Amino acid sequence: MSPEMIGWLGIAALLVLFLLRVPVSISLIIVGTVGLAIIRDWESAVVQLGTTPFSTASSYSLSVIPLFILMGMFLSYSGFGKDLYTAVDAWIGHIKGGLAMTTIGTSAMFSAISGSVNATTATMARIALPEMEKYQYDKQLSTACVAAGGTLGILIPPSVILVLYGILTMEPIGKLLIAGLIPGLLQMVLFMIAIYILVSRNPAIAPTTNKKSFSEKLTSLTKIWPFIFLFALSIGGIYYGFFTPTEAGGVGAFGAFLLTLLTRRLTWEGFITSLSATTRLTAMIFFILIGADIFSKFLALSRIPVAITQFVSQLEFSPLMITFLILVVYFILGLFLEGIAIFVLTLPVVYPLITMLGYDGVWFGVVMVFVMNMGLITPPLGISVYIISGVAKDIPIEKIFKGVIPMLLMMVVCLLLIVIFPGIVTFLPDYMR
Repeated sequence: MSPEMIGWLGIAALLVLFLLRVPVSISLIIVGTVGLAIIRDWESAVVQLGTTPFSTASSYSLSVIPLFILMGMFLSYSGFGKDLYTAVDAWIGHIKGGLAMTTIGTSAMFSAISGSVNATTATMARIALPEMEKYQYDKQLSTACVAAGGTLGILIPPSVILVLYGILTMEPIGKLLIAGLIPGLLQMVLFMIAIYILVSRNPAIAPTTNKKSFSEKLTSLTKIWPFIFLFALSIGGIYYGFFTPTEAGGVGAFGAFLLTLLTRRLTWEGFITSLSATTRLTAMIFFILIGADIFSKFLALSRIPVAITQFVSQLEFSPLMITFLILVVYFILGLFLEGIAIFVLTLPVVYPLITMLGYDGVWFGVVMVFVMNMGLITPPLGISVYIISGVAKDIPIEKIFKGVIPMLLMMVVCLLLIVIFPGIVTFLPDYMR
């Protein structure tokens, strides 16, 4: 049996394990180790299984992951999310669909600290849904806003998924983090436009709230200065070259801890929970990366990436058409698989192909995240929708999926914009120091 055939069988086996809900890390380790043993021998496979965990986990670039996660956990378990929602509501809550827009805006700002879809979605579901229910907002609209806002968590820096992309492709992590900022803000604005259109067509779904005085608006800003400060410190430090991504994560995590202590918002229980949640999430990510390293070595020996690159280079399709087909495949995969699983499964094959076609690796990372974002609110996986369904148990899940359709259309619009105008993504990274 040829190495290429073994490689394709390995990919098929990996997909089957994913669909059977075997943990991503375990699936990668099993398929990668067995594949190495078949192509070479069991001794080589066992050696890789013994050395890869240390060589991967000891990588300096990976240290940025637990630091950014810890920063988000400190703020999440300190109750700052509620203050942030109140502050944004004071400024835009009185306009048409204001509370829904507040949910989107707050999600964007909270994403800038947490960098996690699950954390942003779960936090906003607990905070925003009761507020919108109090003002008799349509439940389909309110849950759709929380689901859509949660997708901003893996785009606006610091994005853990973009850090993983940088580690897997060796693209500069600092540039990747900065590259997600403008597209994330653009997506936020498009979500708000969708809300405005929906409410204009049917005002009954979003009753207006009382307008706050200017003094109340200014007072509300005093509650969100920790978010502004930490974002400016960590992400601004990366952009202007003051910090490496790892240093920025360290400064951000320590700054979040210090702020929660000074404001007396972090209880002992919250502190322990933050450390525990960070440890669990970090261990899961590291375990996946160890499996991805083993699997990528197997895939390299199978010569599938080289064969695909050579095959595509002989096609008469334009680079744009090939890229479009790749994105369609990513969208289909996103309907069934989690983002990290898609990354480790496809990047060893797709990334060399994209760079061969002449596309910027940083730009493609953001585009890839955009496509996977759609899977977060699309059945049958739709992880963001399931998180909301777990919080709002009285709302049928099919109603939530129906409500996100306008948001999904706006995500398609945003994706088309950054594909047609790649400068939206590359503008800020190109000017980094």
